[in-house]
Amino acid sequence: MTDVHAEPLETLRARTSVKWTAFPADVLPLFIAEMDYPLAPVVASAMIERIAASDTGYASAPGAIGEAYAQFAARTWGWTVHPARVRTTTDVSVAIVEVLRQVIAPGDAVVITPPVYPPFFDLVPEAGGVAVEVPLADDGVAWSLDLERLERAFAAGAKAFLLCNPHNPLGLVHSRATLQSVATLASRYGVMVLSDEIHSPLVHPGVEYTPYLHVSAATREHGIAVTSASKAWNLAGVKCAIMVAGSERMTDLLDHMPDEVTYRTSILGLHGSVAAFEHGGDWLEGALTAIVANTQRLASLLTEHLPEVNYRMPAASYLAWLDFRALGWGDDPAAHALDTARVALVPGRDFGAQGRGFARLNLACSPEVLTEAVLRLAAAR
Repeated sequence: MTDVHAEPLETLRARTSVKWTAFPADVLPLFIAEMDYPLAPVVASAMIERIAASDTGYASAPGAIGEAYAQFAARTWGWTVHPARVRTTTDVSVAIVEVLRQVIAPGDAVVITPPVYPPFFDLVPEAGGVAVEVPLADDGVAWSLDLERLERAFAAGAKAFLLCNPHNPLGLVHSRATLQSVATLASRYGVMVLSDEIHSPLVHPGVEYTPYLHVSAATREHGIAVTSASKAWNLAGVKCAIMVAGSERMTDLLDHMPDEVTYRTSILGLHGSVAAFEHGGDWLEGALTAIVANTQRLASLLTEHLPEVNYRMPAASYLAWLDFRALGWGDDPAAHALDTARVALVPGRDFGAQGRGFARLNLACSPEVLTEAVLRLAAAR
């Protein structure tokens, strides 16, 4: 395992990504899902090597990434992916839109399950659909898909279900049994399931994760998985995502997309992603060790300094979903956090109406920055 540590703030502030340019220097940026860790050396080397070779033209996609991802999926989850059924494009958001365009007609219903990744609300209409919200169930201890309401939405004529697996912003990992129930309903009502699995490499140690297409033969007949190395290896800016089919029928669906969908793939992102899936495991293990330590650290910090804030530790990724409602900071506590504590969080209401009074915090930072953020928030009460 490679030791992975966040870079110092003075180094990070030299970055030009949105995380480090959106706010003044007195703000701790814990909002957008970018890591504060340095790139995995094998990933950086792969991209630098292509630049040194002036190899910056159009990608010959999917190139080697099909085999690289297939091997990663087999090692990580025991999932058999056929490399010939892997396609590429710019990013997961583009993949979602382009897959939906192959499945739905204008005005068709597409189910989403808030609180959920905010672009879902925009990607569905961009593809021509109408987003139908089936909020997650919450029993006060854990979240889950509301299968009864999901069935009602499917029975009412939904054509597709945009699944978030693992679920952003909660770090919720859906059980295999839950996914099997989704598959049964999707098969019964003729619903296509599009599974956004971008956070799947970041499932925490000891947590069982099941890719949707690995559930059953039925899921491979009605499902498509979209994913990327971008979240796990911090590669959002180099633009490469993959779309995975599990059957001939779903492969044909991908192959009916315009050629331009593939040509949008970045050649640097392609080579960086291949390196990540093939050789980035030690770095990823180190990053997960740092992330899990911060999930636990946040729990301790909140208990000591801000016990009014409710926090359930995630089972995947590096995002914390914080319930500020007991503090009385209103529907948008992120605004109060920014104005008063100079800590930038993502407003919970961006994730749907269920997020009012909540905010999302990025845990892929140094322990020192996380501690300072909580202390600032506690002082802003």
